[in-house]
Amino acid sequence: MSMRQTTNNRTRRSAVGGPQVVAIQTAFPPYQYRQEEILAALASTTLLESETGPRVLRKIEASSGVETRSLSLPLDKLVDLARREDFTEQNRLWLDTAMDLGERALIGALHTAGIQPEEVDAVISTTVTGLAVPSLEARLAHRVGLRPDVKRIPLFGSGCAGGAAGLARLHDYLLAHPDQVAVLLAVELCTLAYQHKDGSVANIVAGSLFGDGAAAAVALGAQRDGYPAGPELVDTHSLLLPGTEEVLGWDIGSHGFRIMLSPEVPTLTEKHLPTAVQGLLARHALSPQQISSWIIHGGGPKVFTGVQRALDLQPDALELTRRSVAERGNLSSVSVLDILHAAMEAPPPANAPGLVAAMGPGFAIELVLLRW
Repeated sequence: MSMRQTTNNRTRRSAVGGPQVVAIQTAFPPYQYRQEEILAALASTTLLESETGPRVLRKIEASSGVETRSLSLPLDKLVDLARREDFTEQNRLWLDTAMDLGERALIGALHTAGIQPEEVDAVISTTVTGLAVPSLEARLAHRVGLRPDVKRIPLFGSGCAGGAAGLARLHDYLLAHPDQVAVLLAVELCTLAYQHKDGSVANIVAGSLFGDGAAAAVALGAQRDGYPAGPELVDTHSLLLPGTEEVLGWDIGSHGFRIMLSPEVPTLTEKHLPTAVQGLLARHALSPQQISSWIIHGGGPKVFTGVQRALDLQPDALELTRRSVAERGNLSSVSVLDILHAAMEAPPPANAPGLVAAMGPGFAIELVLLRW
C-alpha cells in the first residue's frame, strides 16, 4: 500500500502506489416507478409472443430482484415513444437527458473530491444507449468548465462492461501520468432504447430489468494530493472470447437499438469468469477467498447465481450488487460505479483487497483489482 503523509488535511501519496478513486457521484431521472407498474405497462402495450411473452413477464416479476427503477420519461410518455419507434426522436431525448444527468454527476463528483473542473487533465466517457458526435464528454467539457486542452477518451460499445473498462483506463492513464487528475463519466438511458414492436424474450427481459442513470468517478495519480477516501486501482485484466459477437449487444438499424441477449450469458460467465479472476489475483498472490469487497455487475438473477457458484462466494458477497439492482435495475455501465459508490460509503478495513468485475458485449470480461 502506498505511504501517506498528511498535509493541510490532504494526503500526498508515494509514486510507488497506484491511482486512487477519491469520489463517485450518481444521478438519476426523477421518474421512479415500482417494478409491477412498469411490467404492467409492458404487458399491456408490447407485442408479446402469444404464449412466451406473458410467461416470461410473470417469471421476471417473481424473480428479477428489481423493486424500483428510474425512467427518463414518465411511464405513459415512454410507452408512447416506444410505440412510434422514431429513432431520431429517441436519440434526441437521449442526448438531452444524458447531458443533464452527466453534468449533475460530473459536477457532484468533482465537488465531493474537492477538485475544480479546470484541474481535470483527462476525461473518459462511456455509454452504449445513444449516439452523439461530438461525444458526451466533448459537449460537457465547456459546459462544466473543463480546460480546452483536457484529454478526451470516449468509449462506445462496451455496454455493461463499460464501467469496469472505464476504471481500468483510469488506472492506465494515471499510471503514465501520476501527477494528474482523471475522471470517468458513465451515462446509460436504457429505457429509451426499448422496442415496443419486438416481442422477443430478449427484448422483454431487457425491458424488465434495465433502468436509467449516470455516474462519475474522480481519480488521482499517486503523486497528486487528494483525500484518502477511496480505493487504490491496483491492476486490471481483460478477457475477450472469440465467436461470441452475437451473444450480447445491439442490432442497430432504422428501428434504433434492438437488443441481442442470448441465454448463453450466464453459462459463459460461469465458465470463463473464474479463469479471468484467478489469472488477475495470481499476479498478486491472492485468492478469491481473500477478496473483501465484490463490486460485480451481475446483470440479472441468473448471472448472480452463476457468479456466486463459479467463484464459490458466500451468500452475502453480492449484497451491494443485489441492492443496486433492487433499487435501480440494471444500469449497464453505470451499475459498477453505483455499487462502488455504496462500498465507499462503508469501506472495508485498510489494505483489504476488492475486485470490480463486469461482463459485456464481445463477449468480454473486464476486471479491476482494488486495495482499500
